Order: sequence, then structure tokens, then C-alpha cells
Amino acid sequence: MLGPLEILDGVRNVVPTAPKPRQVIALLLMRRNTLVQTSELIDELWESDPPASAMTTLQTYVYKLRKILSARHAQEILFTRPGGYTLAVPDECVDLHRFEAEADAGKSLLKNGDAAGAAEALRRSLALWRGSALVDVVPGALLSSYVTRLEESRERTLDLRIEADLKLGRHQELISELKSLVLSRPLHENVHASLMIALHRSGRRHEALEVYQVLRRSMIDNLGLEPGKELRALHHALLSEASVGAPYENQRQPVVIEHQQAAVTLPEARDIAVPSPRTMSPVLRPTASHMPVPAQLPPDIADFTGREAIVDQAATVLAGGGEGARPPTATAVAVISGMPGVGKSALAVHMARTIRSFFQDGQLYADLRGSLGTGSDPAEALHGFLRALGIAESEIPADLDERSKLFRSTTVGRRLLILLDDVSSLADVRSLLPGDPQCSVIITSRRRLHGLGGAWNINLDTMDTAEGRELLSRIIGSARVKREGHAADQLMETVGGLPLAVRCIGGRLGGSPGLSLSCLALQLTCSDKLLDELRLGDLDVRSRYDLSYEGLGRVEQSVFRLLSILPPERFTVESVVELLGSDSRSVERLLQRFVDSHLINIVEWEDDGAHYAFPELTRVYARERLLDTLSRDGLPQDGGRDPLGESALSGEEAAADRPSRRTLPTAVWTDRQRC
Repeated sequence: MLGPLEILDGVRNVVPTAPKPRQVIALLLMRRNTLVQTSELIDELWESDPPASAMTTLQTYVYKLRKILSARHAQEILFTRPGGYTLAVPDECVDLHRFEAEADAGKSLLKNGDAAGAAEALRRSLALWRGSALVDVVPGALLSSYVTRLEESRERTLDLRIEADLKLGRHQELISELKSLVLSRPLHENVHASLMIALHRSGRRHEALEVYQVLRRSMIDNLGLEPGKELRALHHALLSEASVGAPYENQRQPVVIEHQQAAVTLPEARDIAVPSPRTMSPVLRPTASHMPVPAQLPPDIADFTGREAIVDQAATVLAGGGEGARPPTATAVAVISGMPGVGKSALAVHMARTIRSFFQDGQLYADLRGSLGTGSDPAEALHGFLRALGIAESEIPADLDERSKLFRSTTVGRRLLILLDDVSSLADVRSLLPGDPQCSVIITSRRRLHGLGGAWNINLDTMDTAEGRELLSRIIGSARVKREGHAADQLMETVGGLPLAVRCIGGRLGGSPGLSLSCLALQLTCSDKLLDELRLGDLDVRSRYDLSYEGLGRVEQSVFRLLSILPPERFTVESVVELLGSDSRSVERLLQRFVDSHLINIVEWEDDGAHYAFPELTRVYARERLLDTLSRDGLPQDGGRDPLGESALSGEEAAADRPSRRTLPTAVWTDRQRC
């Protein structure tokens, strides 16, 4: 059974050639000397769709098998029992039994310390295999499970034989066999560990470390997993030249000891004791070729939609660069900025995962949480990067500048991709830039980051109607979107194509299959609190705007609220000056800060200057904040002071004339009263 199915009469194989009788005899042999139920045989032959004549056909197969076996055997060995059949065959006549007996004996000998006896017994058991189990039988569900069990048992036995050979010092003889095995079992950790040990014991430690890196990359790419604890421990032991323990020997390779003034190569030794005088601080550090390869990128989203032109350009700008794209000494940097909820982080991760194969030395990731106001310290991000690149804790300086210098030194000669998410300012970025032009950096920020020379600045806008519909189709299915195309377009218009809002809509529709797109579109259009409708679990449009709003100063918050009074299509500096009663230069500075924060957009330039407009949901949020302020502070009375005007021009602008009923146009004052 350990290969092609054979029932031997002398040297002649008497197994029938027809496929289904071979299935029957194979299952009877696998369950020899026990009852195999008729229902099991029928399920094996025809699975869930047996013909009406299944019982009669099965009886015909059994009759023919009994006739073949009886002609070559003095006694009956295939018996009909109530409910099924039994094939009576002595265990010693079956190769499967002999394999299991030899394998059990070898396992026991290895456990008791007899590596030589174990190797011989395990080698005898494996020699019984003539190919894959039942290789010429077309198995059904039941036989497939037995075949899988046999192949797993064969692999375990092979692993034990390799372990026994390693204990016997046959590492050089094993290398070629193990190299073949890792090709056929590319994700099998035990085989890779055995090859690493054999290479290490043969004085080929650099190859052993490369075996680990190849396996690690394959596991991350195919499974999204890191190697197991035992394999990581073996890799670390080889990397640091520490004692690796049984079944690995304590033999040590030469170690380079670095200190402030010299580098000394020590001879091979079992235990290394290095004196540490006060003038010398020795450290063990792996060479660059043996450094870990971090893979820290967050997972991509399965339904990522749109942005094709940007993603296509990423490989050219960040991973290879066209001719003249940047000096050969400069690190490529992409800065993605945009309004809250526009998908900056999603695009950055998708871009990074698209081009990560170009960065064979790894990918680093840090979320600086700049939009929260109390973001992560760049020193903490540097600490994580340095540890991921193999720098020992004791070698990492406390000072930010020193950490940055060490990071630049460590990245020289390496091709790394670094993703810095949610950056608040250039000050956070500069200390995190690598030291090699082969590296590339992707940055996301809610603000435009001016001053980073040569960067690829991506001002991410909302989705157009087609992209928004495509994203909605991927969330709820294209059939519903095609059926109500006009309603889908209306939904995109209502939320201004903001990806986060589209996901909220998709989540609501996906959770309510009976809810039509037209019904939801009408509900959103008529809602007095549109942002309340765009909240679903962790998806909350308002909370994203809250972070940007709270990052504004008091004057900026007041002006931001008041801008929602202006016509939604577009407005100019002059209309804002008229609204606020301030001077044009101050207004221009304020509007530019809002543009840099992606809270308003410049939609057109004309002779009279820039024309501005709110993104749809940003205007909704600003109007909501205005109404909340009026509700909290009360409406201004005739002859009374205007609380919004006072707050809008407090601080440095308090000395200017405050807007009042006398200084503001009547229409503007009336609009404010109505609010």
C-alpha cells in the first residue's frame, strides 16, 4: 500500500485494473480484519450521489474480488458480515504494518539515546515506500483521509531519521538531501531547521542564516506569519553565536568583538569570556548581512479601490526611479496628505505592499498619532526601528539625536521601505529618515508638510462618483448598485465621495439586505444630523473631524465655524473679510492654514484671486459646530454683543473693530441671527 496498490501472488500483481474495484479493495485493506460497512463503501465510491443500483453494483465488485482472491488462496479471506464486509489478512503480510512497526521501534531507540540503532530502524521503515501511498488509486473522501494520515506519518518518520543522523554527525551527507526537501516542503519549519543545523556544523553559517531568511519571507508572503519560537531561537543562536543546545552542539565559530578602539577576532571556543575594563565596552553585534529582515507593514484591505494612477507611479518614484527622478544620493520620499477620512493610511499601506518586493532588507512601520495632539515621540519610533534591525537594547542611546545618527548608520547599505503614518510636523520626520539612498519613505499627514525638498507630494482628494460606486459595489455587491444606479450616485453626492463615509454607508447596507439604496439616500438627504447617520461601530466620520478641529486655535475654530454661513459653492477672501470685519491679509493667512489642513479647498484661481469651497461633509461639520456654539451661548440680541464675533477676533485681533450690526452687511447679520 506504500506506493502503487499491489496484492502479490508470487511476483504477480492480481489487483483489478478497474478504478472502483481498486477503491473497494484499498479501503478493505486499510481497514483489514475489521468490519467495513456497506454505507462506507458506497460513500467512498459515489460520495453524495450514489446511483439507484449502488448496492447491486457494490455486490458485483465484491463478488469479482472474492473470485480473484479465492482462486489464489486455499481459504476464504473476504467475508460478508451483517451490514458490511471484512478482509482477513495477517498484519505481517502488509507493508503498512511493517512500516509502522519499524518506525515505532526507531522512535523508541532515539528516545532512549541509541541514535545509531534508531537511524537504521527508521531507514528500514522508509525503504518500504515505493512512492506516494495508494498512488494509482483514485480515492474518495474516506480513502483520502487515510492517505493523508499515511503521508504525515512518513514525514514524521523522515524527520526522526534526519534527527538521528544529525546526532551521529552525518551533517555533510545530509545537506544535499535537505536542500531537496526544502524545495518540496517550502514552509516546513523542521526541515529548514535541520538544514540550518547541518550547514552550521559544516562551517557554512552564512548559508544557514540565509535559509532562515528565505523561509521567513516565504511564510510572511504566503501565510502572514513569522517562524515559530523554536526556529527563531535557533536563528538567534546562530546569529549571536550563543550556545544553541541539544540537538545542536556547543561548537563556536569565530566572533568579532567590537569596542570603541579596536576589533579583535577570537579563535574558535566553547565559551567566550571577554574582559570589560573601564576603558573598553565590548558588544556582540551581527554583521549587516546577518541582520534581521523586519516586515512590519500593516495588512492591506481586501476591497481597496481606485487611486490607480498614484499606485502605478509608486514603483517608478519609490522603488526604482526614472532617469533624473532624484539624485543618486537622496532618499525617495512620498508625502500623502488629505482631509479626515479620505483614505491616506489605506493608500500608504496599499502602495507599500505593492512595492515591498523591491525592498529585500525589510519594511519598517510607525504610527506617530499626530492627529491626536499627543503623538508618539520620534525617539520611541527610533527605538522600535533599531531593535527591529537587530541592535541590542544596551547599544541604543537615550538622546534623540544620537538615536537618529545610529539609525542612519544602521541603514547604510540596506534597502528598506519605511512607512510613517499620521505625522504632525516635519520635526517628527527628519530624525526618522534613513541614511541610504536605496531606502524609501512613505509619510501620511493631515497637513501639507512644506519644506521637505524633493518629496513626491500627493494631495489626496475624495473619490469621484465612479470610484465611490466601485467601492460600494465591493462592499455590498455589484448587483445592488447596478439595480439602483441613480440612488448610488445620489449617495456619493451626499457624502462628497469621502471613502470613510462610503464605508459607513456600505456597512449599513450590508447589515440590512432589505434596505434599498434609494431609501437610505432619502434618509441621509432629509437628516438634520447627517454625521449621526455616518457612524457605524469604529467607523465614525465626526470623530475624525473632531481631531482636526481640536488641533485648531481658538480664533481658527471660530472662523472655521463662521465660514459655514457663506454660500456652499464657493467664496473669496473678500466675502470672508466682509463676514468677519477683519483685514484681507489676516484672512488670507487663516484661509491658507485651512487649505494646508485640508479643511477647505482652492477650487479656482481668477483675476480677483483664489476661490475657496468646503468639501461637502466638512461644511456639514462646520455648520454643526456653529449651531452647537449658538445653542450653548445663546443668540445675540439687538444692541447686545455678538458672542461669535467676540470669540472670532479675540487675542491678537481684539484691538481691531469687532463685527457688529453696524459693521457687517445686513444680509450676513440676518443669516447669523437665523442660525
